[in-house]
Amino acid sequence: MGIGVSVFLLAVGGILSFAVSDRISGVDLTVVGYILMGAGALGLIMAVLITSQRSRATHTSVTEQRRYEE
Repeated sequence: MGIGVSVFLLAVGGILSFAVSDRISGVDLTVVGYILMGAGALGLIMAVLITSQRSRATHTSVTEQRRYEE
C-alpha cells in the first residue's frame, strides 16, 4: 500500500467517522471509519519506513584488476 492509498483511507475513514450521520441496518459507519483510519495510518507508517530504508541502503561495486605477466 503506497502513501497515496494510505492518505485516501485516512480521508474516507475520517469522513465516515465524523461527517456521515446516515444509518445503515447492521453496519456502524463510525466503526468502519475508525477501521479505515487505522488501516490508513498503519499503511502510511509502513510506507514511510520502507521508503526511508530504501534511501539508506548503500551500493558498492567491486572491480577486479588482473595482471598479465609475459
